[in-house]
Amino acid sequence: MPEIKVTPLGAGQDVGRSCILVSIGGKNVMLDCGMHMGFNDDRRFPDFSYITQQGRLTEFLDCVIISHFHLDHCGALPYMSEMVGYDGPIYMTHPTKAICPILLEDFRKITVDKKGETNFFTSQMIKDCMKKVVPLNLHQTVQVDDELEIKAYYAGHVLGAAMVQIKVGSESVVYTGDYNMTPDRHLGAAWIDKCRPDILISESTYATTIRDSKRCRERDFLKKVHETVERGGKVLIPVFALGRAQELCILLETFWERMNMKAPIYFSTGLTEKANHYYKLFITWTNQKIRKTFVQRNMFEFKHIKAFDRSYADNPGPMVVFATPGMLHAGQSLQIFKKWAGNEKNMIIMPGYCVQGTIGHKILNGQKKLEMENRQTLEVKLQVEYMSFSAHADAKGIMQLIRMAEPRNMLLVHGEAKKMEFLKDKIEQEFSINCFMPANGETTTVITNPSVPVDISLNLLKREMALGGPLPDPKKPRTMHGTLIMKDNSLRLVSPEQALKELGLNEHQLRFTCRVQLQDSHSDSDTLIRIYTHLKSLLKGYTIQHLPDGTVMVESIVIKVSSSAEEPNTKVLLLSWSYQDEDLGSFLSTLLKKGLPSGLSSI
Repeated sequence: MPEIKVTPLGAGQDVGRSCILVSIGGKNVMLDCGMHMGFNDDRRFPDFSYITQQGRLTEFLDCVIISHFHLDHCGALPYMSEMVGYDGPIYMTHPTKAICPILLEDFRKITVDKKGETNFFTSQMIKDCMKKVVPLNLHQTVQVDDELEIKAYYAGHVLGAAMVQIKVGSESVVYTGDYNMTPDRHLGAAWIDKCRPDILISESTYATTIRDSKRCRERDFLKKVHETVERGGKVLIPVFALGRAQELCILLETFWERMNMKAPIYFSTGLTEKANHYYKLFITWTNQKIRKTFVQRNMFEFKHIKAFDRSYADNPGPMVVFATPGMLHAGQSLQIFKKWAGNEKNMIIMPGYCVQGTIGHKILNGQKKLEMENRQTLEVKLQVEYMSFSAHADAKGIMQLIRMAEPRNMLLVHGEAKKMEFLKDKIEQEFSINCFMPANGETTTVITNPSVPVDISLNLLKREMALGGPLPDPKKPRTMHGTLIMKDNSLRLVSPEQALKELGLNEHQLRFTCRVQLQDSHSDSDTLIRIYTHLKSLLKGYTIQHLPDGTVMVESIVIKVSSSAEEPNTKVLLLSWSYQDEDLGSFLSTLLKKGLPSGLSSI
């Protein structure tokens, strides 16, 4: 039986280091190639030795697909392609292709230049890796080779994020990457058509969460920022350079304007200027409101938000700083946090998910003393707030996507095991489909029932309609009678007459015969009349004839009666029918085996 195999090398019952291997119809596809924010050792990158112990990956992979530019989905790409070795195609959308190398270079700088790590990819490797990238357009079907095709759908989440459908013949898998089912201030909601894949592989970061109204969260966020600034405190908001950052900037910019606030707002790193440049460039990926506003002004050019300089962190008085990265695992956000952590007037607002092992995760769990590098202890006195402005789908969103795509099986990745377990039960209960949640290195195998496409001739369809059958329902199977012709690897169902004509064959009549023994004391001719009367009373709506040649005909079925001189009471009924009346022939032979009712007249 044909089967699809899915093995997570990363993001199996875990968030971070997304990397999923899919084997479908003899093809091997790698979905995402990310790094883990919580580790600095071998566990940072996926274990590619699972694919092959020695040599390059090119022979083992047909293509690599990257869903979006976040490092937990693309951070290991140069390592995989340049250090382990892969020369095949890497597919991603145009915005991802533009932004991915910037984030990879930024990550490399922090890791190599600042932390001095070795055994890491170089700037040149990032460039060489990006040369292998083939850009994808939304809703465009791309033929990777003669059999493998892929198609991208809009995923919301961040600029350029896409869900991908992988198809070989009639087997298909949809991988969501990270997606958001609710539109936000700058992006639309994810969308996919009713493609009914064999497996839908979905992220499940917020598997057990159903988020409250966005408006309440935004009001709460502005209130907390406002209160802290009013009492002279500083607010640190760790973000990733693209996505949530733009969302919150638009929110604060409009609030500052409305309230005539004077405290400065800063955004760290030069990444933002580049980020806003890409939002302008890929304006079609944003939502309707931004596209409309864009005609009058650029939504991403802010009046109140200025570029941050490292020396500003020591300035007295209130301020709001957006700093990267979002989980406080390195970079500028961590430097500022160290400076401000000791003052209870200050506040840190974590607007998104933090991976285990990061400083962000530790302070959200209430840790007041942190062990930093060089064995130093940092006391956390500032207020810590968590507000989910996450651009991930919540439990309701995941269920919504299942309703949209109607998959035959479900597979969860990019989430915590306990939360996945809860969602898995809910999905199986509500949709009556299997739901899997493999751990890293564990393979899930799904048996598929590939449908064989057959073209049906128009004449046959017209004939079927003329017979007065119900109109075809796409969701219900329907039996069609015809002749199947296989030619040039394609199948066609045509009427028998058309098949004979096309193939130049003569028609042969095939008839089935069946003997039934019956105990009846009447003469052979009387028994035949009794059979005729019996069938006439039972089979309304059928053509039943008693012919002069001593036979009874029901449609195409012929019934004859004979007996031997030795046993005149044992009648042998001979039934003969053409294959079209197979069902009726079987019914009559079963009926006559039961005998004739005693009160039947033979006149």
